[in-house]
Amino acid sequence: MPQEPTVTPAAPEGDDYLERRALRRGSAGWVLLTGLGVAYVVSGDYSGWNFGLAEGGFGGLAIAMVLMGAMYACMVFALAELSSILPTAGGGYGFARRALGPWGGFLTGTAILIEYVLAPAAIVIFIGDYVESLGLFGLESGWPMYLVCFAIFLGIHLWGVGEALRFSFVVTGIAVVALIVFALAALPDFSFASLDDIPVDPSAAGSSSWLPFGLLGIWAAFPFGMWFFLGVEGVPLAAEETRDPARTLPKAIRWSMGILVVLAVVTFFAAAGARGSDAIQEAGNPLVEALQPNGEATTLSRIVNYAGLAGLVASFFSLIYAGSRQLFALSRAGYLPRFLSLTSRRKAPYLGLLVPGTIGFLLAALSGNGARMLNIAVFGATISYALMSLSHIVLRRREPELPRPYRTPGGVLTSSVALVLACAALVATFLVDVTAALIALVVYAVAVGYFGLYSRKRLVAKAPEEEFAALAAAEAELARD
Repeated sequence: MPQEPTVTPAAPEGDDYLERRALRRGSAGWVLLTGLGVAYVVSGDYSGWNFGLAEGGFGGLAIAMVLMGAMYACMVFALAELSSILPTAGGGYGFARRALGPWGGFLTGTAILIEYVLAPAAIVIFIGDYVESLGLFGLESGWPMYLVCFAIFLGIHLWGVGEALRFSFVVTGIAVVALIVFALAALPDFSFASLDDIPVDPSAAGSSSWLPFGLLGIWAAFPFGMWFFLGVEGVPLAAEETRDPARTLPKAIRWSMGILVVLAVVTFFAAAGARGSDAIQEAGNPLVEALQPNGEATTLSRIVNYAGLAGLVASFFSLIYAGSRQLFALSRAGYLPRFLSLTSRRKAPYLGLLVPGTIGFLLAALSGNGARMLNIAVFGATISYALMSLSHIVLRRREPELPRPYRTPGGVLTSSVALVLACAALVATFLVDVTAALIALVVYAVAVGYFGLYSRKRLVAKAPEEEFAALAAAEAELARD
């Protein structure tokens, strides 16, 4: 069995190490956390998923959405159990640290961090595009717009987590209500004949009107089926700021996933059935396009357009929160430079917010390629999903007597399904954008080099995730004796 790396017996900063790295406790209940889970994802209902129609057609994307929905459902049930065992800000990193050791924890946390740094950078570009298309105050998409977005929303997060989550909850509510309004408005124009109107590629194996690009199109549509759910796994990152996390987190995770499934099905069918899959497969704002059959704006299409902006803001805002908490936890435990986990007088991890925010802004301003950044984020996400699902399986096998306030329905079978589908989704990212996948691999390799050569020997024993691991190792040693 591999030995644990050397950890510092006490943080070199002194006895106040954790006090200077404390979050505000008890700031969120299950309702706010459910809103947070939906907020992570809701922008995916407004844009992005429709590009999967160009990969797999309506049938291919529908099957991909079902399979990816199954992956997320199985995974969040496993995460609900893990979060009731280890309610710390590390989330997936903390779970993997306990099950797979420090290397597993670092690989998982880094993959999650890639997702949560790249996704806001992509979304802020989409926000700029929406603002420009709406003609708001004559503003144009570009780096000044991105800078304003990051400055405003980072400022709200720095003010405090309770204020941040309440803001996110309100904006998310607006976006969800608008999705329901959209579905009702699209209903009179719905036609089943419009769903499969994409021209068939006769050279594709297994092609038909429902699968115009053949069976391989189903697999290629996996990353876009994920966009209906991408980010919901971030709910456990709020563990240390939650009231009664062992009960609150599983409840919030389940409710979030249930709401997202309903929104995904309603949005997908309403948009494709109202205008046709062919017409919206490359649209930047597919829901608006679905309500404008002649290309002319209507009152309802304008409402949905503004709501799409609200949805993008909600996800952008929430993913900034998730990224800061993941960075905070990795830094506090010594996996990343420790100064990044310092908190302000209002208990906000200010460097954990400002550093990834600055990186996100620079990526958006210098590249302007939101689609590629989202593909890199998806690559990181699928790696973390596989490792978190594996963590659930390992803990069930290795520590069956561990107290579990919540138990995953189906046990390891459920998390095994999530593991297999996550691996399939990881491979599918190469079918969509090989360059994005290779960029993510390079970033991953640099991070692994830093951990292997430097930080793995300088972990902080006082960090909650390390204390959990040390306690487990001690208990295992006593059992062997």
